[in-house]
Amino acid sequence: MRQPLPALSCLIGAALLACALALPAAAFETRATSAYVVDQTTGTVLLSKNATEPLPPASMSKLMTLYMAFEAVRDGRLSLDEQLPVSEHAMSFGGSTMFLDTTDRVRVEDLIRGIIVMSGNDACVVIAEALSPDGTEAGFARMMTQRAAQLGMENSTFMNSSGWPAAGHRMSMRDLAILAERLIEDFPEFYPLFNEREFAFDGRAPQNTTNRNPLLGLGIGADGLKTGHTQEAGYGLVGSAKQGDRRVIFVISGLDTASARAEEAEAIVNWSFRQFTQAQLVSAGTRLASAEVWMGAQPSVGLVVAEDITTLVPVLGGDKIEAEVVYRGPVQAPVEAGQQLGELVFSPEGLPEVRVPLVAESAVGPGGFMVRVTTAATKLLDKIVNGPETTM
Repeated sequence: MRQPLPALSCLIGAALLACALALPAAAFETRATSAYVVDQTTGTVLLSKNATEPLPPASMSKLMTLYMAFEAVRDGRLSLDEQLPVSEHAMSFGGSTMFLDTTDRVRVEDLIRGIIVMSGNDACVVIAEALSPDGTEAGFARMMTQRAAQLGMENSTFMNSSGWPAAGHRMSMRDLAILAERLIEDFPEFYPLFNEREFAFDGRAPQNTTNRNPLLGLGIGADGLKTGHTQEAGYGLVGSAKQGDRRVIFVISGLDTASARAEEAEAIVNWSFRQFTQAQLVSAGTRLASAEVWMGAQPSVGLVVAEDITTLVPVLGGDKIEAEVVYRGPVQAPVEAGQQLGELVFSPEGLPEVRVPLVAESAVGPGGFMVRVTTAATKLLDKIVNGPETTM
């Protein structure tokens, strides 16, 4: 059953002057071939372009190697001060490196910083070989693919630890956003490393000491995460920025130049924070509708939201949001307090549909003898008047 509700005001619980005009937020026309932007605070997807297509992720896939390294440190399989050997395979890599060689034993913390700031391909391989079940990078890549699936990344397959071009090495932009969110939420103790601007390991790579993230230091709240570039993938960035209580995570790929990547990333951050604002739509416990109860001690039960509903609304959006309650009824007694019975469905102007669980406001026990008799009589009368139900 669907029950339209009176338009919900985005002013509920707060004086939100930004909701004054009835104009939709302007859509962002990105130059990236694929992109995904999500407001982490509310879970609102602001932009999705080819976001589930598996694409070459270049060095952005190093975030998966970092995630697994952080897990290993947390559970004791690695320690930050542990020194790891460098294999000939690790030393053989070109591109962005820490210039490691087989005479080195490198601290895990230095390797992690080398991956984040210097985008060290060799550092990735050293970590991979240390954690691999068979001591090989290929074995670690299989672990990466398995772990990614466990984290809900449905379009990610890894062939190596660094994002070095390889057939079948693919990630979607949405998967990269999922990974970024997990890094931020699961490892708050390590996340500040992504905001490190410079790391000069042992003075070996004077031309490769600066973090390539073009947003760091711009004063727009950017604090991570990882750039990527290969000829096949183009220029990309997994980025995040926090302003006030809001955090935005975005992924872009397929830009033609590093300067285009920088311009696009800054524009996305500014658009995300300037064109949308956060509002509390409904407070926890607010009754939004009632559901009919079949054979219950009470004829109906209130439908409420279990938690405060906070959503994004366009700064130039309408001051009301159309919503409806959806549930399958009548509900069979008994009903437990807090039992999910339906959903609140609403769509802020220019944003995707949002569905929020609605739960029973109170318990409703089974009806007594008179309720059963009355219900049976009503059902019998309905059959007499309308005839028996038929199936087609």
